[in-house]
Amino acid sequence: MAVRYLGLLLLLVSQLSFSAAKIEHWQTPQGSRVYFVQADALPLADIQVIFDGGSARDGQQFGLAALTSSLLDTGAGSWNADQIAQRFENVGANFGTSVSSDMASLSLRTLTQPALFDKALETMHVILTNPKFNKADFLREQNRTLAAIKQREESPAEVASEVFSNKLYGNHPYAHPDSGVKETVSKLKAADLVKFYKQYYVANNAMVVIVGNLTKQQAEQTAEKLLTGLPAGQKPSAIPDVTIPSQASQQHIEFPSTQTHVLTGLPGTWRKDPDYFDLYIGNHILGGSGLVSKLFSEVREKRGLAYSASSAFSPMLKPGPFVVSLQTRNDQAQQALEVLNATLKDFIDQGPTQAELDAAKKNIIGGFPMRFDTNKELAGYVGMIGFYDMPLDYLDTFRQKIEATTIDSIKAAFQRKVNIALLQTVTVGNSKAVDAEKPN
Repeated sequence: MAVRYLGLLLLLVSQLSFSAAKIEHWQTPQGSRVYFVQADALPLADIQVIFDGGSARDGQQFGLAALTSSLLDTGAGSWNADQIAQRFENVGANFGTSVSSDMASLSLRTLTQPALFDKALETMHVILTNPKFNKADFLREQNRTLAAIKQREESPAEVASEVFSNKLYGNHPYAHPDSGVKETVSKLKAADLVKFYKQYYVANNAMVVIVGNLTKQQAEQTAEKLLTGLPAGQKPSAIPDVTIPSQASQQHIEFPSTQTHVLTGLPGTWRKDPDYFDLYIGNHILGGSGLVSKLFSEVREKRGLAYSASSAFSPMLKPGPFVVSLQTRNDQAQQALEVLNATLKDFIDQGPTQAELDAAKKNIIGGFPMRFDTNKELAGYVGMIGFYDMPLDYLDTFRQKIEATTIDSIKAAFQRKVNIALLQTVTVGNSKAVDAEKPN
């Protein structure tokens, strides 16, 4: 019944308005930060425990953070993976783990009826504090990761992305894929995962996010129960600063594909960057708004050179990538890249028109509340706010920050962050096929 009840509830839309999302914040005796939003529309709670333990903490063992995360719920306490899954299923709860460059997280969505909630919370607590990292589970997940890496090597889009990251970041911890590479993942041992877990999955490096139908007292008790038994440990030192490339580069990778994948860009912006909102709305106009963006119009609509063309900033703890990308026929790759570069240069030099800016503001502000109209989505935003130490009123002030942007402020921000003379460009496709088709 619990599973059916939860399924019905998930069909409903939370009525929580972003302007009413009051974020409460405190620190536990164990040294962990807690962020809580009371949301009573549905008898649900979304809980996240987040650590500064993403792939940027891999060191030279690329893939270590991701593999550690993936093994957490394969065996914990006295339970194996099937027993853990059954415990969550019996109370209608959903559990998951994930890793990005910056963070590792465990997430739980559960009903707040006490008997169901307590069992789901107990299961999450055991996974968090007493994972087993059994050798058989490790070998299975390691082989699964290696198979995924092999599959990634057969995708021109994935090859382009990996080479592009290396061009942007060199030896920086952001350079490698979260899941690692074959050479490093194949050398990992279960003991490496245990060591990583003991170093980073500690109370002083933990942050708890709770959004749902709980009182503050219940939220405090929930955080305490989750973290009980977790060693205090230490928060890790800051990851290195990102160095912007000193000169432009262009690299082509031969690949037997019918299309060429094109990526160009630089390290861009970080979460607390004063330029963030100008870059955000500017990119929406440039290439982030799909069919109505300038890039799509110039590359696809006017010239038919690509099936898609877009741009994106990915803000992180340190400057994440700014990337402009397209996919086109092999024989049109050079022309499409020239149009892409010309469109980007024109936008940096001229900025958007007032009509483009007004339309973008209306679109972004109008759609913003829909991005977290469920507790789960709101928990994601609260986790971002907490992890990156952003103002607790971020959601409330978002609209005024967007409205404050101007043509001049957008143009100035892009000129500060996107130096055309330093662009890193990667193309992956079959240029040999193009050469073979040229007349003698």
